Amino acid sequence: MTKPLEDLLDNNHQWAEQVNQQDPGFFAKLSSQQSPEYLWIGCSDSRVPANEIVGLLPGELFVHRNVANVVLQTDINCLSVIQYAVAVLKVKHIIICGHYGCGGVIASMDGTRHGLIDNWLRPIQQISRKHQTILQKAKDGEHRSDRLCELNVIEQVMSAAHCTFIQDAWDQKQDLTIHGWVYGLQDGKVRDLNMSSRSYLELDDKYVRAVAMVNSSVLC
Repeated sequence: MTKPLEDLLDNNHQWAEQVNQQDPGFFAKLSSQQSPEYLWIGCSDSRVPANEIVGLLPGELFVHRNVANVVLQTDINCLSVIQYAVAVLKVKHIIICGHYGCGGVIASMDGTRHGLIDNWLRPIQQISRKHQTILQKAKDGEHRSDRLCELNVIEQVMSAAHCTFIQDAWDQKQDLTIHGWVYGLQDGKVRDLNMSSRSYLELDDKYVRAVAMVNSSVLC
């Protein structure tokens, strides 16, 4: 009788053997410590594999994922990941990466009930209302959802930047920058939304510029 998920276990063994052949000491080094320079906050979507997108090996990227890459001040899970990454791992970069065609963002726009997830997506609906004048200019639904994906990332950068432990790190002159990116499923490329901040002093100016860039892209 075939064991459940045997194909996945076989894949794992083949992968481990391949890695060992390429770098015999890889797993020994990996198990000894964790010292990534990057924290990735991304969407749970299975089409967005964080390590592979940016070409990093296990141990080089600390990862947190949830539906629609949301950073809520009430989400103890996400905040705990961020605090650990900042205070213990001393990451230098926090990357919040959304993606075009995000099911969570689209669900927040369609005006129908989806169940429990509706409560999670409420902040994205608020972002949509906040930037209604921009989104109304979009030529079609896909264009509109793409712009909301971008605006959502920009707003989540702002939310992360207002976490007390990130502001404490900045006050202590810790080398830490938050970035906003978006990933294209159709071409596999990451786009920088020009929403990067290494201090709360420059945050508002970066926000205004990033939103203006989204606004200008609606007209393209």
